[in-house]
Amino acid sequence: MTHNGNVKDHSAMKTIKCGLLPGESRSVVERINEPLRVYLERCLRTPVELVVGHNYVATGEALRRGELDLAYLGPVTYILQSRDADLEPFARPTHGGRIGPTFQAAIIVPMNSPVQSLAQLRGGEIAMGDLVSTSGTWVPRLMLLEAGLTQDRDYVRRTLGAHDAVAAAVAERKVAAGGLSLPVFRRLLAEGRVDGESVRLLAESPPIPEYMWTFREGLDEDQRETLREAFLDLRDPAALRAFRAVSFIPAVDADVDRMRNWMERILQARIRPSVTGQTAESPTSIAAVAG
Repeated sequence: MTHNGNVKDHSAMKTIKCGLLPGESRSVVERINEPLRVYLERCLRTPVELVVGHNYVATGEALRRGELDLAYLGPVTYILQSRDADLEPFARPTHGGRIGPTFQAAIIVPMNSPVQSLAQLRGGEIAMGDLVSTSGTWVPRLMLLEAGLTQDRDYVRRTLGAHDAVAAAVAERKVAAGGLSLPVFRRLLAEGRVDGESVRLLAESPPIPEYMWTFREGLDEDQRETLREAFLDLRDPAALRAFRAVSFIPAVDADVDRMRNWMERILQARIRPSVTGQTAESPTSIAAVAG
């Protein structure tokens, strides 16, 4: 039933393929999003398949190529893929109160690390997530840039792909620090998947525009409207839990403009020559920090 009282023929809809980013292992991503899949099948009365890409680019490109009908994309993945396709963001989670439709990144260090500020990570090796992860790579790079540290010149980045892998590397003192999603970090602690006695929070990022559910180019308009209504009407606590959301609200391209500006700052810093002519220090210069 639509808002204007008309009944839509859901039986004509084929299997809906929903793309998800591999922010954690495939099994974890599928498990925490299963209530959403069940809700959508019940609401749409058609099969719904969750498709977790082997990396962030794979999910974004699958949507751009039309192999997915919709996908839950972080700001950076959306920005990059929308350059070459007419993608349409349509829904984003909101967390209520002052947080609204935002989330944060974090930089963590081993519990007994002597580091007390981001600037003290100079010369160290810092674990990060997927190359196009918003909270796992790009925003941590911004945080470090604002502390005066530029990648490759002032620190070495170790790309580990997923947020849980970053947290594990820090907990095991394999790196000096790690950048990851703050909500994921908190969930890893709550679930006991990371020992709270082995890591500590060093810094939190400014609010980041939330992920957006996004339609592929060419998706039928009736299907778009049916899916849009399903998300905006969603009130099932189990389905919302994976997103820490009270509801979904409409999304548009301009919602990620803040991230576009941050990306530009990071890229400009990479191509700007060092004032001192310094090159990146060896990670061994901070061996005491990394342990």
